Amino acid sequence: MVQKRALITGVTGQDGSYLAELLLEKGYEVHGIVRQASSDNLERIEHLTDQIELHAADLIDAFSLSRLLKQVKPHEVYNLAAQSFVPASWKEPLLTADVTGLAVVRMLDAIRETDRFIRFYQASTSEMFGRVQTAPQNEETPLCPRNPYAVAKVYGHWITINYREHHDLFACSGILFNHESPRRGKEFVTRKITHGVAKIKLEMADELRLGNLKSQRDWGFAGDYVRAMWAMLQLDKPQDFVVGTGQTYEVEQFVQLAFSHVGLDWHDYVVIDPHFFRPAEAGVVVADATKAKRQLGWEPEVNLEELVAMMVDADLAELSASLEETGDSPPVMAA
Repeated sequence: MVQKRALITGVTGQDGSYLAELLLEKGYEVHGIVRQASSDNLERIEHLTDQIELHAADLIDAFSLSRLLKQVKPHEVYNLAAQSFVPASWKEPLLTADVTGLAVVRMLDAIRETDRFIRFYQASTSEMFGRVQTAPQNEETPLCPRNPYAVAKVYGHWITINYREHHDLFACSGILFNHESPRRGKEFVTRKITHGVAKIKLEMADELRLGNLKSQRDWGFAGDYVRAMWAMLQLDKPQDFVVGTGQTYEVEQFVQLAFSHVGLDWHDYVVIDPHFFRPAEAGVVVADATKAKRQLGWEPEVNLEELVAMMVDADLAELSASLEETGDSPPVMAA
């Protein structure tokens, strides 16, 4: 049997690192793209660098993508790379449109010209639903993006569908709802919370400044969601799938779980800062993942309480280690 080869854009990110681990477990030869002339942070895949092959290419350079596809000859391409931080998309809307939107058609066209049998996964997002009219949201729910990142993702989503139908490519979109982990970037609210809680517990900070605590999201574990990505590309026919837990929580509930995990009352430390409110807040987003559960056999395995505990514990361990390196001793933890 021929060993499958996969190429991952965004391999250094949260999802890319978990997907690389999953594919290696399944016996794949794994290749990843890192940006040209860049010192990408390899921290999330440091434990994998001797098992995967990294290549320099750029999503805004169509030639580099075609060249890489001819070199690697992947059976599957997972397009996870994007400028995905919503506040940054307001500050850099053109860059976001290029990297998050137009890059998708560059990769699809490179596949069309190089090897039409490559199977393609596009990372779509629940942010595309934006100002939702109905809840929960499924594959048929109308899209109403509310920020430049979501608008760019809508383009990537629809161009994937169009290339699938017009060029007969095996191209799938996974409309993934919020998924978190200890590898989430610190600029995202969930990691900002767990990292802030760890700093407060270790007496490295005395407050945590947050925005709208009533904002609601459907949160899951990133390690669960990459299983759905892989499953989509194993189907007989390409389709699009919503992936989420089907449960919605307020940011305040995430905050309460994080502080209570270390024995603290969040009311004593959280400061509401209007600076962190979004210019255009999305509505209540909650997944109807019936299709994914039925056709992919996918189910989330980690619940929110377990996810929050996992993230807080990882941040405590990281910060405690940094204190030890500097010669400072962390306070004794309460049992």
